[in-house]
Amino acid sequence: MFASIEELVRSSFDCYLTADRLRLEMLLAQDFTFTSPYDDHIDRKTYFERCWPVAGTFEKLDLQHLVVSENRCFVTYDATWKNGNRARNTELFEASEGQIHSVEVFFGLPSGGPVSQPPG
Repeated sequence: MFASIEELVRSSFDCYLTADRLRLEMLLAQDFTFTSPYDDHIDRKTYFERCWPVAGTFEKLDLQHLVVSENRCFVTYDATWKNGNRARNTELFEASEGQIHSVEVFFGLPSGGPVSQPPG
């Protein structure tokens, strides 16, 4: 289906911009897991319940850096929502046989964004 993991990753980001769930379902393997600071290796079904509702709410997802190593791809991107909120995240994708098997997300701040002071 896809010639490279980079194509898989770019296509998955496009699915979030266009809210194309059917296309994303084809990109994600049945054994897909998702990890973030809020989610610990959740399965595909839980991923769609928790994470998919934000699809279509982005103004843009600007992919800044893509680093491919065999079946893995690190992506750093700047997200801008239609409401003006922004963030910068990095994600690690793992794929095989033309599908994404896992995504691990590392949250960040927008470029030049304010840094919150730790409590205490």
